[in-house]
Amino acid sequence: MSKTPEQHKSSGETPEKTESGRYMRQVRSFVLREGRLTKGQAGAMERQWPKMGIDFKGELLNFDAIFGNSNPVILEIGFGMGKSLVTMAKAAPEKNFIGVEVHTPGVGACLLEAELQEVSNLRVIEHDAVVVLKEWVADNSLDGVQIFFPDPWHKKRHHKRRLIQLDFVALLRKKLKKGGVLHLATDWENYAEHMLEVMNEAPSYSNQSTDGTYIPRPEERPLTKFEQRGQRLGHGVWDMKYTAI
Repeated sequence: MSKTPEQHKSSGETPEKTESGRYMRQVRSFVLREGRLTKGQAGAMERQWPKMGIDFKGELLNFDAIFGNSNPVILEIGFGMGKSLVTMAKAAPEKNFIGVEVHTPGVGACLLEAELQEVSNLRVIEHDAVVVLKEWVADNSLDGVQIFFPDPWHKKRHHKRRLIQLDFVALLRKKLKKGGVLHLATDWENYAEHMLEVMNEAPSYSNQSTDGTYIPRPEERPLTKFEQRGQRLGHGVWDMKYTAI
């Protein structure tokens, strides 16, 4: 017997409706956590969402209309609290950035930081990235996709929940322009190996690494406080860049 949408929500699964109207199980790469917004985050949501928030209107997004220009568009999936995303947007005004995040406090924090930094080339979406890619984003429209430190789901029985899977990177490839770049980063070596294995199998991608593995941290990706602390403790971080071919 198929589950209702409510049962899927409570079990950590996303329902996907078939043509028959029944719901099929779709493994989700995140768990929705209830979180309170701080006063500052709530205020930023109220002030900045009308300017920087993107709501779905039942049709593909028109990036030129959203940003008022035709600059390259970079999509970040799972930006957390958004500080590094805002830093990247501020450092590259010649590009447009869209951040997708499912957790409201993170969206509020990102909007607050963007407000403080007076960043205007950034927009945010509060929704499941898979749905956004499938229903909101046109094929061959993105110049870049970045996914930094996604949930590693470190227990082996949870590896199926990892975001980086063959079907997902195939979806990303459809949305990337030819020559667009997928930038991945993780601080879990096992997940880095998993990412490499997936990307080696994925068609229409070319690894930018000279030895077919990882690259040094690119200058445009900010070094986070968490990452700095990890470095002091001897923890590694693995970056990968793939060009859509």
